[in-house]
Amino acid sequence: MSTGELLDVDPVEMKFPFELKKQISCSLQVTNKTENHVAFKIKTTNPKKYCVRPNIGIVSPNGNCDIVVTMQAQKELPTEMQCKDKFLLQSVIAPAGASPKDITAEMFNKDQGKVEECKLRVVYVAPQQPASSVSEEADDGFSACNNTMDNGGSEAKSRVTKLTEEKAAAAPGTKIRQETDVLKKKTGGVTAITLVIVIGVIGIVIGYLVKRT
Repeated sequence: MSTGELLDVDPVEMKFPFELKKQISCSLQVTNKTENHVAFKIKTTNPKKYCVRPNIGIVSPNGNCDIVVTMQAQKELPTEMQCKDKFLLQSVIAPAGASPKDITAEMFNKDQGKVEECKLRVVYVAPQQPASSVSEEADDGFSACNNTMDNGGSEAKSRVTKLTEEKAAAAPGTKIRQETDVLKKKTGGVTAITLVIVIGVIGIVIGYLVKRT
């Protein structure tokens, strides 16, 4: 803030978040510290580059006025983000009841009376970048899951379906083989018992015949 006898100016360093091919604005406020009407006028070293609204005006006693400075869209980046442009805000006591229409260039002639001046400088700042959700996911080691299949996924799904169908088709034959094996085991057990019984009967018969002879 610049504190003068007539006006306080805030800020004295106009910061523009520089972006290519985009108009950028910066605002400042002037406050009348006196009980008089104060006229002001703003000049710049590069008038084609900036638009100032209002560039002249009257501030009522103890009142304030907001001023917007707009920088035209730039096609090239400034060297090292440096700017040599400057502004000069001049102020002078105006007649009571004066309006902006009553302001003349002669009012700011230093030979005509006391003219207060405040120099303002321009500073370029890098625009703030929004937080990236992708960067946050990369930091914790996780990536977003994909809910669609590519060609490789479709081929794998087709192979799984085919194997499932083949397994279902082979299931009845497998079941039959398993049942046949069980029957064989059961039949084999019965045949062995029958053979033991037959051998036993034959042994008894032979023993009986031997005793009779």
